[in-house]
Amino acid sequence: MNVFEKPIVMIDFETTGLSPDMGDRVTEVAALRIVGGRVVERYVSLINCNVRIPSFITGLTGISQAMVDGAPPVAQVVPRLLEFIGDDALSAHNASFDEKFLHAESARLGLTPAHQGLVCSLKLSRRIFPGLASYKLGLLSGQLGIAFKSAAHRAESDAEVAAQVLIHIGRHLGSTYGMGAVDPELLVALNRLSAAKVPQFLHKRALAGRDT
Repeated sequence: MNVFEKPIVMIDFETTGLSPDMGDRVTEVAALRIVGGRVVERYVSLINCNVRIPSFITGLTGISQAMVDGAPPVAQVVPRLLEFIGDDALSAHNASFDEKFLHAESARLGLTPAHQGLVCSLKLSRRIFPGLASYKLGLLSGQLGIAFKSAAHRAESDAEVAAQVLIHIGRHLGSTYGMGAVDPELLVALNRLSAAKVPQFLHKRALAGRDT
């Protein structure tokens, strides 16, 4: 099923903390390219930023100091990651978090990401499925019937589930509003709306699509 008109890359970083401005760095990345309605390509790597991994991060993610010490250096991973993403739309669950780390690590190397548009699957879920008990990825996925195939809080596992959430949203838009393949630009626009305005906006877009 052709859920999306153009490719979207779902990304997830594991990090040493919450803010690159406070010196936190990336420890692992997964980037999954969604074409149509399925993941067709992926780039996954642990990352060595020559930093200490806090014990609570190891407890949360299972990523140890030894794992990152033996991983490819950030100067190798980030250029490959940016090449993988290219100018496709970028998505993440709580996308502003991952994008700020992407920009920070790229800037350290004098590089600039080229992705076209940012889609937050967390914001989208709040707007498309209002009233759910939680929009945290682990709880949201369970409410949507999407299961983790491996441990949460690892980049590939989280990115895989977030990708399935995004595909679920795309299929829901198609079945509920009679839309064909969804343009990522529509998802970007939905991110900017309040939840109350979303149904009317989507009905208008669906009608406009049938009139063209």
